[in-house]
Amino acid sequence: MTTPSSRTPDPGPFVAPAPRQDIARLTLAVLCLLLLIVASLYVLRPFLAALVWATTVVVATWPLFRRLEARFHRRAPAVAVMTLAMLLLLIVPLWAAVATVVGSVDQMTAIAERLTTGGLPPPPAWTAGVPLVGAKLTAAWVRVSSSGPEGLATQLAPYASAAAAFVLARLGSVGGTLLQFLLVVVLSAILYANGETAARGARRFGRRLAGERGDSSVVLAGQAIRGVALGVAVTAIVQAALGSIGLFASGVPFAALLSAVMLVLCIAQLGPALVLFPAVAWMYWSGDATWGTILLAWSLLVSVLDNFLRPVLIKRGADLPLLLIFAGVIGGLIGFGLVGIFVGPVVLAVSYTLLEAWIEEGLGRAE
Repeated sequence: MTTPSSRTPDPGPFVAPAPRQDIARLTLAVLCLLLLIVASLYVLRPFLAALVWATTVVVATWPLFRRLEARFHRRAPAVAVMTLAMLLLLIVPLWAAVATVVGSVDQMTAIAERLTTGGLPPPPAWTAGVPLVGAKLTAAWVRVSSSGPEGLATQLAPYASAAAAFVLARLGSVGGTLLQFLLVVVLSAILYANGETAARGARRFGRRLAGERGDSSVVLAGQAIRGVALGVAVTAIVQAALGSIGLFASGVPFAALLSAVMLVLCIAQLGPALVLFPAVAWMYWSGDATWGTILLAWSLLVSVLDNFLRPVLIKRGADLPLLLIFAGVIGGLIGFGLVGIFVGPVVLAVSYTLLEAWIEEGLGRAE
């Protein structure tokens, strides 16, 4: 018979020890996942830029595509119309520019032959009146023209190889740009045909990653892309159209070609000033001071128009602070090039929204 003091204490219910985490297995799994991500990005690297552009174009023009689809009552004709429009807007201007350059080869060759046989003519009288550099420009011109054809050929010889290399490099970049444009058109057609599937996949990924907040971030990114595209495209078209009116009204030669160049510069966020102000200088040099002054005032108005029109249009597409949008456009352009115009605002918009939601979750909505 056992006494109470000699009894074995009850150990209670059995609790299994917690399994230890396999650090090596977890580390290898993360490394394999990173390796797969890096390898996938490396394989897709030739298509990433075109894919970003195609996604931007499709997201920005999706409402227009849906209206076309409703009018045709079928998707295939709407995809065909949008694809043809992209070909006309991207491929045809680039092809026309290449044809213009190729067609000017004979004229440039004739000018070069005339200079090498007859030498450089004496400087015109207006070169001395150029501010700051007039005297140096005139002296250098006189020195080259007085040396005759042989001296001109000797001085131009060191630059011939560099000019030829520059032209070959530009031709290669034009060919690469043409291929990129074709790839953008093909990818855009695929996205138009399967837009809902791609959007559903993006939203499901965002929801799986961050729940309801991730889904709303994907939607906000689309709104930011559409707003920036609206602001950039419409502003560029308005500026180019107004600048073209000034060029045609003042009688500047090659106004159509200069208008096309101005549209490209406006889309690239370089502005119309690079075309308009040289045209103003040409008007003054040709002796038409009246139209030169009118074109100067018009050029100043057109050049500063984007500072007021673009933020208003972007604000209509995405309800975000104007300072945030402006910083995204400018910072994205500096950091990532032309595609950064759309990438920058999207990144800042999503980051701003997530930060605001995180603050409100902890402190509540601000009064």
